[in-house]
Amino acid sequence: MTNLPGIKVGDRLNAHPTERDLKFFQQMCTECASIWTTIEDANLDYMVHTKRLLEEHGIRLWNIGILDLHCDPTMVLGLPGFDEKVGQYKEYLRNLGRAGIEYTTYAHMANIKMLPYYQTSVGSTRGGIPTREFDMELAKNLPLSHDRVYSDSEVWDTFTRFIREVIPVAEEAGVRIGLHPDDPPVASLGGVARVIRDFEGYQRAVDIADSPNFGLCFCVGTWAEGGAAMGKDVLQMISHFGAQKKLFKIHFRNVDAPLPKFRETIVDDGYVDMFEVMCALRDVEFDGVLIPDHVPGDGPEKNCTAYTLGYMRAMRERAYAEKG
Repeated sequence: MTNLPGIKVGDRLNAHPTERDLKFFQQMCTECASIWTTIEDANLDYMVHTKRLLEEHGIRLWNIGILDLHCDPTMVLGLPGFDEKVGQYKEYLRNLGRAGIEYTTYAHMANIKMLPYYQTSVGSTRGGIPTREFDMELAKNLPLSHDRVYSDSEVWDTFTRFIREVIPVAEEAGVRIGLHPDDPPVASLGGVARVIRDFEGYQRAVDIADSPNFGLCFCVGTWAEGGAAMGKDVLQMISHFGAQKKLFKIHFRNVDAPLPKFRETIVDDGYVDMFEVMCALRDVEFDGVLIPDHVPGDGPEKNCTAYTLGYMRAMRERAYAEKG
């Protein structure tokens, strides 16, 4: 199992990996795995078994996320059942700690699973690879995703209630929580406010948590989508939060342009210079994992992910070599 210091290259892995899945990780020299599964599966026995299985194949299990408690409308909107969901999240954190898994990702968005605000764009990336695109003008006409409009203050209130409940448990369990930004980073979507949409929102969330166990799952692609409206660009965000050791995990992806309309691209085909991003992470002595995210056109063979992983490893090696 890898315990490399510094920047580590990871990838998503099936919740019940096959030998083929594990062989792909080994062939790509992928050092860390990120798994998402259901609340029924994410018990202590599953976590311990999966961690051991990956270690036997030389892979470090970086996190196991629960889809049922990630971007859950009950918690984000403060709906009936809020306390029960928070209780489930606390037990999940305890199980992660017992299994020796030290990180998880969380996002506070209510309707990512409900609204078709992304469109499929065919032939719009290099080699005609199909991808997703977002157009704010089209998204403005979407219906409400829930019963009414939810304001910034309401969503901040539920975030505050949630994070102040779970942070003491995370600290006791030895688990770090990385907050993913709202994607796309717009003020509201489907009538629900999006509050982790810029630097100010991220900083407010970090201040509310006020814990060494709370930081960022920083998505380069999401930040690129926002452009100048984010308050700080990608490199400035890495410098600011990296200096505070608040960067836990990086989604290493790119887009062709900032809002109001963008397409997701292959990692080296967007408008962000990803080598500059890698060097910025090196300079703040980032000690977490990078994973490909929203890779366009990937099928069962994961050709585009393989390209991305190789590109990431090459950039990492070059960044460290230049530093000497």
